[in-house]
Amino acid sequence: MRYTTFGHLTGLRVSEYALGTANFGTGWGAGAEPDEARRIFDRFAEAGGTFLDTADAYQFGESEELTGKFIAADRDHFVLATKFTLGAAPQPSISRTGNSRKNMVTSVEASLKRLGTDSIDLLWVHFPDELTPIEEILRGLDDLVSSGKIHHIGLSNFPAWRVSRAVALAELRNWAPVVGIQNEYSLVERSADRELLPMAESLGLGAALWSPLGGGLLTGKYRRGTEGRLSDLGAVIHTESTDQKTSVVDAVLAVAEESGATPAQVAVAWVRERAARSTTPLVPIIGPRGLAQLDSYLGALDVQLSPEQFARLSDVSAIPLGVPHEAIAASLGGIQGGDPGVVDRPSAPVA
Repeated sequence: MRYTTFGHLTGLRVSEYALGTANFGTGWGAGAEPDEARRIFDRFAEAGGTFLDTADAYQFGESEELTGKFIAADRDHFVLATKFTLGAAPQPSISRTGNSRKNMVTSVEASLKRLGTDSIDLLWVHFPDELTPIEEILRGLDDLVSSGKIHHIGLSNFPAWRVSRAVALAELRNWAPVVGIQNEYSLVERSADRELLPMAESLGLGAALWSPLGGGLLTGKYRRGTEGRLSDLGAVIHTESTDQKTSVVDAVLAVAEESGATPAQVAVAWVRERAARSTTPLVPIIGPRGLAQLDSYLGALDVQLSPEQFARLSDVSAIPLGVPHEAIAASLGGIQGGDPGVVDRPSAPVA
């Protein structure tokens, strides 16, 4: 594997709320006081968590500052990931956003200062900016790796074709390799099954999967009118906007009742079981907003879905793979000698 530390327990996202005061958002608790944020961090570390995921844009740099304070006593124990692209100001200028070498270097220097560390273990390019050539991005990242300021590089929210080209260019030119991707993935958002996850498995990339609860939808709380992302974030939201999403929530609630777990634990357990069946590390990135939510997340480590339950959840949430994937599947019988059932397929998709 390109990045074996992706296999550690689970990941903790450190604040993606782009609001204000010195507290953590989705990572440590939106609106939580610093003392509560500290308790969340301590509990996560006690449970064996090591992978921390933040960004310079989260709360305009405050997330990185608190993260740096929390890990200062044992920095090397944690795998520290952060991101650049969006900028660390409420209204950043064009000179302080994007993926250009200039902004990349400036952003990393500022992140290192806020995090209180000499190096970042994994630097994500947060988004494509539709302007900067991938060659410029990769060469800039390679220079940062060579200087020791970052150790590994990853691409967040990039389409599969861009990731694949980046991987090929880095290998061809002997630049620092792309080791992972980050994207949304849950029982109500499985678009990554079309291209991103097969690509990650084929190329040996780790995948950090955020929003495993579908923005809170999979907890069932919105059926009770409970506040959450739907009411106070206004982003990364899912609702029961289709019959399939309603069926998925129904299935999660049913499995939770059968297993004695919470719906949130069932949703995370499904992602973890999906990861167990992958040929490359898939790490769910959790985002507790309080200590009770973190405890619920960690409880998913003890939830073992039966094969029937996993299959039921997988089937009800499956998405059409579309063109050309469905045509490929339909043609395999003829391509593989008339009976694909007698062919042993490779464990990882063929690149």
